[in-house]
Amino acid sequence: MSDLIKKIDARGLPCPEPVIATKKALESGGYEILEIVVDGPSARENVTRFAAHSGHKVDGVRDEGAVSTIRIRYKTGEAAMAAPASDKDKRPEGSAVSTILITSDAIGSGDDELGALLMRGFISTLIEASKLPERLILMNGGVRLAIEDSASLGNLSKLSALGVEILSCGTCLDFYRVKDKLAVGRTSNMFEISEILLRGSTIGL
Repeated sequence: MSDLIKKIDARGLPCPEPVIATKKALESGGYEILEIVVDGPSARENVTRFAAHSGHKVDGVRDEGAVSTIRIRYKTGEAAMAAPASDKDKRPEGSAVSTILITSDAIGSGDDELGALLMRGFISTLIEASKLPERLILMNGGVRLAIEDSASLGNLSKLSALGVEILSCGTCLDFYRVKDKLAVGRTSNMFEISEILLRGSTIGL
């Protein structure tokens, strides 16, 4: 009797989308073998490592040039990945990190295009996190993430719908002349922001 196989083509997807596609497929189940096709060594390594870390067995990897087909045997029981958190379970109450301070629309320095890609990937990955932060505070260039036509607007809106508070610095919005374009969350001020940063756990980007 042949194994029931589920196939996913994740070629061309930016990091971390191949891993997110793998995660969702492994959470859904309903098959015995997952075959996920990726391109590039980073995606190959990230997906295989994620599958193994989640308690599933990587049966093998077939490389054809830059394209790799990763064969994952779905594993049930205690060794497998825990059931996915419901939206209620993911809500921010009791999160280990209460606030994420974002001060740019890109991560790091060196190449602006790469930095913007990394920021989009970070925000999209937050949606898949097992526990969400209570809020995001956007300052300086970070406020551009929450305005109309932002590439991250859709994902910020999803985070807001899940209960994550999105606060944008009013002075920063005024400086960039985009206050009327704020499309998710609300405007805040330096007094409120400083009070929040002083009373809870915060990580900064």
